[in-house]
Amino acid sequence: MRVVLASASPARLATLRSAGLDPEVVVSGVDEEQVTSHDAANLASALAQMKCRAVADRLDDPDALVIGCDSVLAFEGEILGKPADVAEAVVRWRRMRGKSGVLHTGHCVRRGDREFIEPAQTIVHFADLDDAEIDAYVATGEPLQVAGAFTIDGLGGAFVRGIEGDHHTVVGISLPVLRDLVGDLGVRWTDLWSFSG
Repeated sequence: MRVVLASASPARLATLRSAGLDPEVVVSGVDEEQVTSHDAANLASALAQMKCRAVADRLDDPDALVIGCDSVLAFEGEILGKPADVAEAVVRWRRMRGKSGVLHTGHCVRRGDREFIEPAQTIVHFADLDDAEIDAYVATGEPLQVAGAFTIDGLGGAFVRGIEGDHHTVVGISLPVLRDLVGDLGVRWTDLWSFSG
């Protein structure tokens, strides 16, 4: 089966590959700013759906299984996506250090005219970084590329003291949620493996 990931995220692609899938990557190119919501789970799901639909429409292949995902961080009443610049990333990390937030990842799968959507969330506990550590981390550029200004599977992993929930949700794609969603489409997860299981 043709599996298409509607995301430019190398972390999502690596996660799917390590789980036995070998998806084709088609970046949606949608304008994320056109979607707004005061609810982080709804926003992440709406963005995932928008990306998934944009790619599915472009493919014009009803047999393709298209996967769209998007993540946002809910922190102290705000919804945080990617920081706009270095200064914003530094300010954000100075606020987050030693505290906790909730990373929301929306998932949308589509095959033909059937579509299913599911959000997932994981509580993230941040380490208490000093200013020099924050400056050094932001200087790497990594925080500018990801929702919430951190990764758990890269340089930022050392700055996450713990999580409550699925680790993959924080990476940007929850494998258990995705398995359930493709099951709703009538597809067995193991049939998506790119090797003989």
